[in-house]
Amino acid sequence: MTSYLYKLTNPSSQEETTRLYQFLCSLNGKGILSGQQECPQDKTNGDELSYIKKVSGHLPAVLGLDYINNDFEGVNKRAIAWYKQGGIVSICWHWGIPPYGVGYPSSQQSVDLEELLNPDTALHRGFLDNMDVVANALKELCEAGIPVLWRPFHEFDGAWFWWGKGGPEAFKSLWRIMYDRFTNLHKLNNLIWVLGYSGQQNDGWYPGDDVVDCIGADAYTDGIHEEMYNWVLTQTDKKMPVCHHENGPIPEPGLLEAKNVNWCWFLTWHTMHIHEQNSASYINYVYNHPYVITLESLPEAYSACLGL
Repeated sequence: MTSYLYKLTNPSSQEETTRLYQFLCSLNGKGILSGQQECPQDKTNGDELSYIKKVSGHLPAVLGLDYINNDFEGVNKRAIAWYKQGGIVSICWHWGIPPYGVGYPSSQQSVDLEELLNPDTALHRGFLDNMDVVANALKELCEAGIPVLWRPFHEFDGAWFWWGKGGPEAFKSLWRIMYDRFTNLHKLNNLIWVLGYSGQQNDGWYPGDDVVDCIGADAYTDGIHEEMYNWVLTQTDKKMPVCHHENGPIPEPGLLEAKNVNWCWFLTWHTMHIHEQNSASYINYVYNHPYVITLESLPEAYSACLGL
C-alpha cells in the first residue's frame, strides 16, 4: 500500500479519497480550486455551470450539491456525472428538524436538543433514522468509488440552524455521533469531513482533531477575508486544508496569492450570488487567472502536486 504524508481521520478511507486528500493538503499556496454551488431547484439545475462556462470558457473544479428537500436520487445522479467529468464533489445537507422536517425553512426551526441527544427517546431514534437515510444515499457514491467533501451541520456557530441552537457542546455531540455512525456503522470510507464555520468567528465549537479533515468558514461580503482565514487557523494545531466553503463575491486570486491567504477552495453560492455579486467580466478574470484551478486545469494541478 502507498505510504501517504497526510492522514485522513478514517484509516479505512478508500484509495481515491485518500489521493484526493493528499492533493488538497499539497495544494497549500499553489493555487485555489474554483467551486460553484448548484441551485437545488430542478428548473435551474446546471444554470450556474452553463453561465460560468459562457462568460469564462471554463467550469469550476468543485461542484457543490445539497441533499435539501430529500433530493437524494437527483443529487447522486449529478454527483456521479460530475465525477465522471473529472470534477470534485462537495455535498452539504440543509437538514429539516428531526424526525419529519424537510427543507430550508424547517432547518431554521428549533428542536429540543437535550431530548434529541438522549438515547432513550423517540426523538433520538428519529434523529438516527434521518441520518441513516442520508448514509444510504452516500453509500451509493461510496460503492461507485466517488470521494465526497462532506460538509454537514454547516454554519453551526451562527446558531440559525437547529443544529447550532443548543450551543457548542450539543453541536460537538451531534458531529461526533454522525461521524461515528457514518464511519463505523455504515463504513462510508469515501468521505472527507469538512467543518464549516459561519463568518462570525466564534471560538469553542471545534469537535476534535480525530473527526475533522478540513476546516473552513464562509463570507458573503467582498474581500479575500484574510482575518477570517487567520482566525480559522487558530481553531486547531492540526495541519489540514482550509476552505472558503461558501462565498458571495469570489475572493480576488491575485491578492490571495500575494498575501499567502491559502484558501484551498472557494464555493460560490447559487442564484443571485454568482449572477449579481460577481460581474461576468470578473468571473472571466477569476476563471482565467493562473492561480485558479478549473475543471480543465485540474488534472495538471493534481499531477503536479502529487508528483505524478
